Amino acid sequence: MASHVEEQIRARIAAARRRAELRRRQRAELNEARAHGLEARHAAKLARWQQEEDPE
Repeated sequence: MASHVEEQIRARIAAARRRAELRRRQRAELNEARAHGLEARHAAKLARWQQEEDPE
């Protein structure tokens, strides 16, 4: 049987792991959104350049 202190330590370790996983997931989502935004801005920039070259 584990002591109260050992149970508290295990609980803190588990909470720290959950927080770390949450931060990893949030960072991955942010990086994905950032990449999408960069692609969209690049496409818009190329479209503007094309419009400037061929103003029809």
